[in-house]
Amino acid sequence: MPSDTLRRSSMQAVTMLDLPILLCRDREGRLSAMRDICPHRGMPLSFGRFDGERVECPYHGWQFDTNGRCRRIPALVQGDTVQTDKVRLPTYPVDETDGMIWIYVADDRGHNGSLPPVPRLPLPSEPQQSFHISLTYTCTPDDGVIGLIDPVHGPYVHSWWRSDARMHEKAKTYEPIPNGFRMVAHQPAKNSGPFHWLQKIYGGPLTTTIDFVLPNQRVELMQCGTFWVANRLMATPVNEMECRIHFSALWHGLNWVPFGNFIFRTLTKMFLGQDERAMKNLAVGLRHKPSSMFLGDADMPAKWYYKLKAAYLTSVQTGQPMDHPLKERVTLRWRS
Repeated sequence: MPSDTLRRSSMQAVTMLDLPILLCRDREGRLSAMRDICPHRGMPLSFGRFDGERVECPYHGWQFDTNGRCRRIPALVQGDTVQTDKVRLPTYPVDETDGMIWIYVADDRGHNGSLPPVPRLPLPSEPQQSFHISLTYTCTPDDGVIGLIDPVHGPYVHSWWRSDARMHEKAKTYEPIPNGFRMVAHQPAKNSGPFHWLQKIYGGPLTTTIDFVLPNQRVELMQCGTFWVANRLMATPVNEMECRIHFSALWHGLNWVPFGNFIFRTLTKMFLGQDERAMKNLAVGLRHKPSSMFLGDADMPAKWYYKLKAAYLTSVQTGQPMDHPLKERVTLRWRS
């Protein structure tokens, strides 16, 4: 979730992988994450109160600190030998960077040793502006990810941006990167007219690089002279049929554009809203469990995603290095 949605001395209920999680930011601004279920009778703690130090259950007043330890059970009488701090809630590692809050959810084996690093955006310099948008899509986690990396739905889902009549053949080169693949630096498509204005303003070549990294991230970096913009799309599973789509945009330049942040944010919400409707409609068909067809180069990124995920899981289970499905650079061609 975006960092600025969680103020000091506040808490927020979130669901990830069907797990109820309570995010808290204490009086000093420190983050914590714990199971959003009171171990006494199962009441969600998010319905209670948080004073910046302790969360209080609204059912019987049990209080927990931000490390998940029970600190007070009001019903206990003086002299009772119950050790309240022995009662603990499951907690989750939490951090924030690039304006987003990140929670680490381990698999059934838990986690030992060092945690994976919090993902960072490839920022060439300090950003001057940014915004974050979150929407809930009705789709499976896999379909949510495939939607992020699909290269040819634009003329049909976003027809006001790219019309069917302006479709033409494109060629993009991909290369393997750890746990993912990269569309190497290239110039934006000819039918992405507004982007080419940047070249006239800032000079120098206008290039875009797009990475996909397991489990759910699409990261794009566009550069033109001193101007750059980085954006990240993520499909985070809420449950089996819902994904939280997070979009972050950070950029340096275009400060002279009146209401630029508002304009860019509004256009992005239009894009994501159109994708949201497409995913909602897709879910209607997927209830019938049809088989999917992957044809031609345009569907190759989706095929790589499934192969990457399978290779990663095999590596985790066997302890052997991951057998990356993409062995070398390859050029794909499609019409869009």
